[in-house]
Amino acid sequence: MDKKRLIKHTEAYVKNTLSGEGSGHDWWHIFRVWNTAKKFSKQEGGNLFIIELSALLHDIADRKFNEGDVKKGVEKVRIFLISLSLDKKDIDCICEIVKTCSFSSSFLEDGTRRVMSTLEGQIVQDADRLDAIGAIGIARAFAYGGYKNRELYNPNVKPILHATTESYTNKVSHSINHFYEKLLLLKDLMNTKTAKKLAIKRHRYMELFLKEFYGEWDGKL
Repeated sequence: MDKKRLIKHTEAYVKNTLSGEGSGHDWWHIFRVWNTAKKFSKQEGGNLFIIELSALLHDIADRKFNEGDVKKGVEKVRIFLISLSLDKKDIDCICEIVKTCSFSSSFLEDGTRRVMSTLEGQIVQDADRLDAIGAIGIARAFAYGGYKNRELYNPNVKPILHATTESYTNKVSHSINHFYEKLLLLKDLMNTKTAKKLAIKRHRYMELFLKEFYGEWDGKL
């Protein structure tokens, strides 16, 4: 099977798996990340085949769809890639990207954050992170909050700057705190020049949204 057919086969698999998913990690999120990653590759380089497959499969490995265990998700991806008869080197590369590209997987034991080791990984991670900010990021934040039965906002519950994966994934909070615990941090965590430039506008849009939100909440607007 040639590369184009492998990508189409992967697209069909992911679309069938995630279509209609309600947490903001549905097929259309994948579709946007996939297209953004391809655009980034034109500017930044990298192995486009690895980038496309990794972008398509990145949420198949997500811990939220695998009983909180990212290893189960990565194994699911590996089994699928083996079924495509890909080279072991390519399989290992894709599995490493989908294992480490999420925000929740970026925490290291010393309190710093993991930097993706390959350009392909950096591009996929940037495309995924860009989809988490701006207008779409705001919409996805509240979609996820509803999915998790979270409060919209509770001024008595303050945000936490998490230092570990466990702290971040086990938190019980409200949707507005998600901006401070993740979304507003992403601009400065972008890897590539292309993503860094695009992230500035989307970051400012979220800041304006929060200003408006608090004004309305306090009855000032």
